[in-house]
Amino acid sequence: MLLLIFTVVLGALLYYLFWRESPRTIPEGDGWWGEGDRPDSEEDERVEPFRIEVSEQMIQDLHSRLDNSRFTPSLENSRFHYGFNSAYLRKLVSYWRNDYDWRKQVTLLNGFPQFRTRIEGLQVHFVHVKPALAPPDGTVCALLLIHGWPGSFYEFYKLMSRLTEPGGRGRDQEPAFEVVCPSIPGYGFSEAPRKQGFDTVCAARIFHKLMRRLGLERFYLHGGDWGSLIATNMAQMFPQRVMGIHLNFFPVSRLGLQTLPSLLLGSYLPSLFGFSPTDVERMFPFRKNIYDMLKESGYMHIQGTKPDTPGYALTDSPVGLAAYILEKFSSWTNLAFRDLDDGGLDRKFSLDELLTNVMIYWVTGSITTSMRLYKENLSGNFTNRIDAKVGVYVPAGLAAFPNELMHIPLAWAKQKYRKIVSYSYMSRGGHFAAFEEPELVAEDLVHFVRCAENSG
Repeated sequence: MLLLIFTVVLGALLYYLFWRESPRTIPEGDGWWGEGDRPDSEEDERVEPFRIEVSEQMIQDLHSRLDNSRFTPSLENSRFHYGFNSAYLRKLVSYWRNDYDWRKQVTLLNGFPQFRTRIEGLQVHFVHVKPALAPPDGTVCALLLIHGWPGSFYEFYKLMSRLTEPGGRGRDQEPAFEVVCPSIPGYGFSEAPRKQGFDTVCAARIFHKLMRRLGLERFYLHGGDWGSLIATNMAQMFPQRVMGIHLNFFPVSRLGLQTLPSLLLGSYLPSLFGFSPTDVERMFPFRKNIYDMLKESGYMHIQGTKPDTPGYALTDSPVGLAAYILEKFSSWTNLAFRDLDDGGLDRKFSLDELLTNVMIYWVTGSITTSMRLYKENLSGNFTNRIDAKVGVYVPAGLAAFPNELMHIPLAWAKQKYRKIVSYSYMSRGGHFAAFEEPELVAEDLVHFVRCAENSG
């Protein structure tokens, strides 16, 4: 018995000294993503106002392409199971051509102050909104919002209104937020990298430089999709700057064999593995969930290997672009929407909102460059990337939405995020959380910040 105790204690000591993951950070590094070699002169760090402007010629070209679109009839009763339903696509294109008002949407987009600044050779576009009313104690929290694919900075507009405008969350609610919302380089109005290798770690470094250039030395982060990984990388790279990280998408890349017993037995003995009844409801049967993931992830393999090839087609065809992007806004919002003839697209969004997001890709010609982020992140062994091996030690708030493509229970998330101060089972919503449910995201974000500030 004494020998057994000694062995266990010795093993625990050796693990603590040699094998446990010690707090590390990602090296900051540096980069140059503009055309040609990095110049010897200092980079122009001016922050200049920016307004979205699109020529009438581009709009006329879009209308001509819509007028001359070709459609393939859908199979009978296929709904959205084969992709975007052709019958509904015709209706969408008719609305786009005859009723959608891009000029009105540009006015809405320009309603928030926008800017551009050059970082590592790229013009980086961002929205910067300060709170309309300062709180009595003068405390304002800087917050960086980071989008993903196939989204854009626009998906945060309703959330920004709730966080910064009087009455958006109630005048008596704290804290007040100063919000920065950039476009990832290669997306929307941010310039695309001219060189290979621009991944989420590079984006994290650029966004850190952006925040410091704006005089925001310490800040909170929120992200979903690629934005969640960029935010995670920022927390891993600059833990002294990041006050906390709030995510609505948080897959853990290095679960390992220790999770296998929980997958086999978790539905029968949930408490043994730290699963709640909600975890069991959302995770099992696990085989069905994995099958659904496979059906929804074919795009990832294409974009992670040869993104430019489909990019040429999508850059040339507005109808193809809309179908490709909006099919994700159907199934990723709720997989059950695949059973509907219209994909359930107008159940969470208006057609104006959906088409405005598509138009940001169309007028900037950025669909190909946006898809390259998959190639740069997935071309190697993703689980062996340095950021996959580094924990996150800043306060973390995780919002688990019921219709997210993959549910990550708290027990699994702890393996990556070592200081979780809030974990919320959200009542409704899917992958595009801030776009779908801005009020819920705002409430959970405020709750997280309070928890982070009280965590010491």
